Amino acid sequence: MPPAHPSPILRRRRLGTELRKLRESAKLTGDQVIEAVGWASASKLSRLENGRSRPDLRDVLDLLDLYKVTGALREELTAITNEAGDIRGWLRSYATMTPRQRGYAELEAGCAEIREYSPVIVPGLLQARQYVNLRILSSRQLVDDPESDDTEDAETEVKARMARQSLLTRDGDAPQYSAVIEEAALGDRAGPRDVLRAQLIQLRKLAGLPNVTIQVLPTDRTIADWYLPHTGFSLYRFAEPQDPETLAIEGLATNLMVTEPKEIATYSMVFEWLRDAALSPEETVAWLVEKAGQRSSGAARSTGRDPGRPPTQRSRRSGRLTEQ
Repeated sequence: MPPAHPSPILRRRRLGTELRKLRESAKLTGDQVIEAVGWASASKLSRLENGRSRPDLRDVLDLLDLYKVTGALREELTAITNEAGDIRGWLRSYATMTPRQRGYAELEAGCAEIREYSPVIVPGLLQARQYVNLRILSSRQLVDDPESDDTEDAETEVKARMARQSLLTRDGDAPQYSAVIEEAALGDRAGPRDVLRAQLIQLRKLAGLPNVTIQVLPTDRTIADWYLPHTGFSLYRFAEPQDPETLAIEGLATNLMVTEPKEIATYSMVFEWLRDAALSPEETVAWLVEKAGQRSSGAARSTGRDPGRPPTQRSRRSGRLTEQ
C-alpha cells in the first residue's frame, strides 16, 4: 500500500517554507545567509527555500544554528529534513513506480482529500487497466525526443499507474476522493467500445467505495451563470494542516503546481459549481450502468483499424508527456 505519511516532495516544500520564515524572522537577506554559512553557490538557499532540491542534513543544521533554532522546533525540522531526503525509502512502499507517475504519487501520498475535474480524460486514480494502456500508448506518439528520459516500457508504466490506485482502498486513512467527469470523457472518442465498457464498469465499482464520490457532468448542463471551465485540475488537501493545499494543472509537456491560497480558493469555488451542475452520485451510478449496458451490445464501430490500437498520428516534439 502507498505510504500514509507525506511524501518527500511535500516534506521539501514544508521544510522550505519553514526555513524562509526563520530567515525572515532573523531579518537576514539571502546573500547574508550564504556568506554566514560559507556556501559557494548563491542559488543553494533559494532551491532549499522553494523546495526544489533534496536537502542535506548538514546544510539544514548550519541554517538552524545561524537562526538559533533549538528545542522542539529543531527536532521537528530535523525529522522533516530526513523524510525529505528519503526518496528510496518512500518508493519501496510501491510495488512499481516510474518517473512519469512519481510526481502524482508524491502529491497523493499523505492526502486527506483529493478533488478532480476532468473534461476529456478519466482521472488517473479511476482508470481501468485497459483504459490506462490505451492512454499511455496514444500519448507516446507525441514524444519524439532522443534526450527524453521516458524509457520505461508501456507495461511497466501501466503497472505504476495502477499501483497509485491502491491509495483509494488504503486501510484506515484512505483520502476522501471526489471527481467530476465530463460526459465527453466517456464518449465514443475516448476509446474502443470494449475499453469504454471496462472503464464504465471500473467507475461504477469505485463509486461504491465509502470515501469515493464520482459525478458525471452531462453536456446539456449549465454551470453556474453560464461559466465555462478553462481546463481540468486537481486539488489536494493534506492530512497535516501545515502542509499547504496544492492545485495541479496538467499540460502536455509541463505541469503547473500552485499553493497560493487565493488560487486554491478560486478553483475550489469552480469545483463546487461543477459539482452542483453534475448528476448526483446516485444518478451517476445509474448513468454508468446504463452506458455500460449500451457498450456491451453490438459490435464496435468500424474504423478500418485494430480497435485495440490508438490511431497513427504524425509525431512531433513536445517533451515528455506527464499525463496522469
